[in-house]
Formats: sequence, structure tokens, C-alpha cells
Amino acid sequence: MANFNPEAGDAGHDGGGSLPLASEQVAGDVRQQKIHDLVQLIKESADKLAQDGSSRGDLKLLSRALRELRYAFKVFSPYRRMRKVTVFGSARTPSGDPAYVQAELFGRSMAAHDWLVVTGAASGIMEAGHRGAGRAHSMGLNIMLPFEQEANPIIAGDQKLVHMKYFFTRKLMFVKECDAVVCLPGGFGTLDEALEVLTLLQTGKRDLVPLVLLDAPGGDYWQSFHAFVVHQLRRRALISPEDLAIYRLTDDCPEAVGEILDFYRVYHSMRYVKQKLVLRLREAPHPLLLAAINQQFPDILTAGTFELRGPLPEEKDESEVAEFPRLVFRFNRRSLGRLRLLIDCLNHGSLSPVESRAFP
Repeated sequence: MANFNPEAGDAGHDGGGSLPLASEQVAGDVRQQKIHDLVQLIKESADKLAQDGSSRGDLKLLSRALRELRYAFKVFSPYRRMRKVTVFGSARTPSGDPAYVQAELFGRSMAAHDWLVVTGAASGIMEAGHRGAGRAHSMGLNIMLPFEQEANPIIAGDQKLVHMKYFFTRKLMFVKECDAVVCLPGGFGTLDEALEVLTLLQTGKRDLVPLVLLDAPGGDYWQSFHAFVVHQLRRRALISPEDLAIYRLTDDCPEAVGEILDFYRVYHSMRYVKQKLVLRLREAPHPLLLAAINQQFPDILTAGTFELRGPLPEEKDESEVAEFPRLVFRFNRRSLGRLRLLIDCLNHGSLSPVESRAFP
């Protein structure tokens, strides 16, 4: 995160910084008013449920879902500034399995970079990820089931563990709170989670994050999935060739770790401001690279060009990225695979990542 000096830009003003402090107070008041307005909307929606004659079953579902999410938000809130990777995989994988060993190694590697490892908190791959990361770098979202529901011994009893009844609230938290997703081999649940993340990234319902399909060394689980995607989806034109850039397939743990860390080498985060997409960058691209991007990626624009600039006025409430340069453009909100390639180019300082990603 960028270091933010609240007194920056105060030269020439009397009062020893009183104006920035006053400005911060106003901004804080505005944020509190927006929060109050949103809470009021929630209350109004609750009142309308009674007016609509909603059934007791519907009300129980909504009540439980809202309480689950409120508590999960509370648990995750202190860790919002820490990078997190969500790890999906089977609860049935035994400890001696190569996939288990791979997951444990991955968790250990990410914890070494001070990332938190978020899993479903059960046994198998989930336990392996936590075992590698250690309790201090583990977070869990356990699902209450008649079977496979006990939290693994690494995360059990920890304040960073949340128990949830519904899969949909659990999956929302997995995806909302993470900065990367890694999928190891698993059953129906793992495939459901992997495909949901793919769908959310492809449709822009989730800001882009690295998604890695990680096999055991020499394994073919995700290789077989990738072959299905290529032969049945891409060749039938059910997806675009560039959609394959949304995920990375590997059976090598260091490559998986590198894919995640490289994604945030220059790129930091994104935000939509009205019709513009704003990419926050740790460093500005070289003018020659900016010119090359304007030549290579005009197809993802609805108008104008790619422009390098400072924070937009609408971003004044995000002090942690105040010093970062921005790449601002009118994105068509459709070509997410191409957008991922653009981010790769920014991270590597050249257009070569576009050429290196093959689309069979």
C-alpha cells in the first residue's frame, strides 16, 4: 500500500495543517452519512417484506443469510489490508496424496510472502493449505453439513474462522474477500467453485484477480478440464479465445506463486468511475509502452484512448492509493480476457505477455 501523508500539499496555507484536517473531517462525515443511508435502505427493505406478505420460510432464509454475512464481514474486516488467496479443493484428499503435499507447499509459500490463506476449513486440501500457512496466516469459511463439516485442527477455535449454513453466502465471502484464487483437484463442490469464479471474472462481476488451476506434480486433473474447455467451449465459439487468459494452468507450485505475485508487481487495483475504468498502478508505464498499448488494445475501448493521470476526484476517499498513477480509459466491460492481457503487459513492462499466452 502507498504511504499517505495527510499534510501533503499543505504548503502555503496558514493554520499548520488545519485545512487538511477539516477536509478529512468533512470526508469522514460524508462517509458516515452514506453508511447511514445504506443502513436505512436495508431497514426499508425489511419493512417491505412484511408488507409483501413474505412467507416465514423466505424470512428465515433472508434473516439467516443477513446474519451470516454481517458476522463474516466483521471477522474479515480487520484483515482487509492483507492480501488473501482463496484455496479450493477436495475435503477427501488424504495427507499422503501428492495434491495434499502440493497444497501444503503452496500455503507455506504464500504465508512466507505474508499472504493469508482462506479455505473451507475442513480436511483434505483445505487442511493442507492451512497446515502449510500455519494458524496465524489461515482464515476459514466452514460449511455446516451432516458430514465433512468439522473444522480442521489448524483453524479450529480460531477467531478467523466463520461457520456458515448457506453455500451461496460462503461462496460470496470466498470471492469477495480474496486477491487470488487457486483450485486444486476436488469433487462437485470444487468444480462448482472454480466455474463460479471463472464466470464472475469473465462477466466482470468480480474485479480481475489471478486464478490458478494447480495440479499435483505430473497430474492431469486440470489438464483434462482445460482440454474440455478448449475442445468443447472454445472450438464451438461458446467462449472467446482470450477468455483462456483468465486462468493459468500449472502443476508447479513456484509457478503458481509467481503467477499471483507477478499480478501485483505493478498493478494494484481497479475501480469504475462512471463510464471510466481506473487501473491503479505502483509505477507509471514507460511512454513507449503507453503508446504501444494504445496501438494494441483499441478494441476494448468504447471511445477515446488510454490516458495516464493522477487520482480522479471521485477517489478522494481512498487515501491508501492516493499516490499511485492511474491508467484511465473507457472500457467496453466485455473483453475481460483482453483486459487481463493488458494488466500482464503493465506488470512486465512490455507487450510480450500478449504474445506468450497461447490460445490453442
